[in-house]
Amino acid sequence: MQEKNRGLAVFTFLVFLFLLGPLVIISLTSFEPSTVLRFPPKGFSLRWYENILDVEMFLETFKTSIFVSVIGNLLALALGIPAAYALSRYQFKGKGFFNAVFLSPVLIPGIVLGFAMLKYVIVIYDLPIYAGLLVGHTVVMLPFIIRVIASSLANFDFAIEEAAYSLGSGKLATFFKVVLPNIRSGIIAAILIAFLESFNNVDISVFMTGPGVSTLPIQMLTYVENNFDPTIAALSVVLMIITAVLMFLIERLLGLSYFTKR
Repeated sequence: MQEKNRGLAVFTFLVFLFLLGPLVIISLTSFEPSTVLRFPPKGFSLRWYENILDVEMFLETFKTSIFVSVIGNLLALALGIPAAYALSRYQFKGKGFFNAVFLSPVLIPGIVLGFAMLKYVIVIYDLPIYAGLLVGHTVVMLPFIIRVIASSLANFDFAIEEAAYSLGSGKLATFFKVVLPNIRSGIIAAILIAFLESFNNVDISVFMTGPGVSTLPIQMLTYVENNFDPTIAALSVVLMIITAVLMFLIERLLGLSYFTKR
């Protein structure tokens, strides 16, 4: 038994090393003072963190990513909250089909979905690039919105809603005054998760961006093609910190146990 536990501990350590090793390497590389990516670094410098602000396209594409993620998030919420409520509250014919449709963007490979969005949204319907990005990112965020909010609704006692009806409250008023306040933490967590998925998305963005319009992850790829300095490593560390902070907030608001239910 002791050998089995020791073997499990070694295996667990190797898994964590495999997952966290690249992040540690990137983090240390970002402090390299020379103009070449190198590990281990030969010194310590913050010059590449300062250089992030000197690259104008990083700032411009950061604004684009924020805009697309926020507006797309609002659109996904407008579609996802009613969908999650209907799927959780009612039993109707074709419920399984609609549930599969709403979750399909997670199951379909990103490259396949991105190419399909390019063909139908940009080529056939000839939407502007910004509009196409919004459509693509809304589609990507929608499954996360529905999944998390549906998990919150699974723990909501709909008898409270019935009680509000019996006291004379209308359906719309009950939804906004009774249902939504009780799943507020789930909605906030859904917003944060969907925002992360959209902000860091590459599969959809690489097909939906065009001349003069790009997102930060795509701009980072472009930068790597032409430069080999540690600026990308420094920017990656900044994004990792932002992601870690948001994930901490999600855990505090909802708890990871929500995502293993249903």
